[in-house]
Amino acid sequence: MAKVLLINGSPRDNGNTMTALSEVAKTLNSEGIDTEIISIGKQAVQGCIACGMCGRNGAKCTFRDDLYYKVWRAVKDGIDGLVIGSPVYYGGPNGSLCALLDRVFYSLGADLRFKPGASVVVCRRGGATAAFDRLNKYFSILNMPIVSSQYWNIVYGQTPGQAADDEEGMQTMRTLGRNMAWMIRKLNIAEDGHPQLESPVRTNFIR
Repeated sequence: MAKVLLINGSPRDNGNTMTALSEVAKTLNSEGIDTEIISIGKQAVQGCIACGMCGRNGAKCTFRDDLYYKVWRAVKDGIDGLVIGSPVYYGGPNGSLCALLDRVFYSLGADLRFKPGASVVVCRRGGATAAFDRLNKYFSILNMPIVSSQYWNIVYGQTPGQAADDEEGMQTMRTLGRNMAWMIRKLNIAEDGHPQLESPVRTNFIR
């Protein structure tokens, strides 16, 4: 069975970000796709220090915290898609989430390549599109197809539970779930496989 990993980038396990992601997961389940939601929680999250050790450690980050390894194991066990959700802080995603994602995408790029990805952002009022763009940059640097919906993947709500009252936002989440299920099915039956990648060329601007 196909599986999608959803990462809840809110320190609140049952806040509005979880409400939005749960709507996506419920729709994926109805489409016959298994789901797992991992919440980052309230603990401090170590950021990437660009040491490169993950390239020599079998794609494992040198920092051995439980949160990273939870995501690492889920990806290594095999996923067919990834959804990242975050509340909006000062026009951007949660900093702890970005610290985790920097390490995950740097060390697990080969495992995530060509897997459909989508981001979901939740805010009280503004800053959502900037946070949405920031999260999508993780997918676009790793050859990951970005799954769209009927509108940008934004849900509005402040206090826990308010997101469920955003009818358009919830519909956008359901459409996102159906679109991701459709894309996963299409990619899994593709006869020509993935595009062949050239060897990376690195051009630095300082000579």
